[in-house]
Amino acid sequence: MTRISVRGVAVASATAVTAVGAVVGAASGSEGKADVQTVDVASATLLADAPTGTQAQNVSDGIGRQADAQQVSADAAAKKAAEEAARQKAAADAQAKADAEKAAKAAEEKRAKEEANRAAARSVLATVSPGSVQDMALQIIGDANQFQCFSQIVKRESGWDYTATNASSGAYGLVQALPGSKMASAGADWRTNPATQIKWGLSYMNSRYGSPCGAWSFWQAHSWY
Repeated sequence: MTRISVRGVAVASATAVTAVGAVVGAASGSEGKADVQTVDVASATLLADAPTGTQAQNVSDGIGRQADAQQVSADAAAKKAAEEAARQKAAADAQAKADAEKAAKAAEEKRAKEEANRAAARSVLATVSPGSVQDMALQIIGDANQFQCFSQIVKRESGWDYTATNASSGAYGLVQALPGSKMASAGADWRTNPATQIKWGLSYMNSRYGSPCGAWSFWQAHSWY
C-alpha cells in the first residue's frame, strides 16, 4: 500500500473546496452585488505538493534507518557498560581472593611461629633443674615464652653465672648490668642474689623493649641490648 501524507490530502481538499466556493461566489455576483471572496490559491498547499508514494516510502525508510542506527548505538553502549562492570567485578573478586590468601598465609605463619616458640620453650624448660637459677627466673617471669627469650640473652651475656664480671667494661651479673650498681634499685643484695638480678633484668627489658622477647629481638640484630 502506498503511504500518502494525510495532512497533504486535508490541505489539498480544503483548498479545492475554497476554490469552488470562490467560483460560485463569482457567479452569484453577476446577478447582484453579493460579496466576492478572494482566495490566494497560489499560496495553498495542493495535493500535488504532497510526497508521492516512492518519496513517502524513502522518507519512511530513512526514519527507520535512523532509528535502527540509534538502537545499534544504544546496544553497543549497553554492551560496553556491561563488559566494564564485569571487568571491575572480576578485578574485585581477584583482589578479595588475593587478600584472603595473604591473610590465611600470615595466620599460618603466625601459628607456626607460635608453635615453634612453644616447642623451644618446652625444650628450655626440660633443662631447668628445680631450685636452679633458671628455675628461679622461670618462677619470677611466669611465662615460658618470655622466659625462653630471657634465657637466650642471659646465656650469651653471662652463661647464667650471677657473679660474672666483664673485665673490660665492669658489667656485672646475670644480665651484665653496667654498672652493676644499677641493680641496687631491685635490692641491696644485687651482688650475691640472682633473684634480685633477675628482677632488675626483667624490669629493664620490659621498660626498654616491652618484654624479654622484645629485648631478644633487639639483641639478635645488634648483639647487645
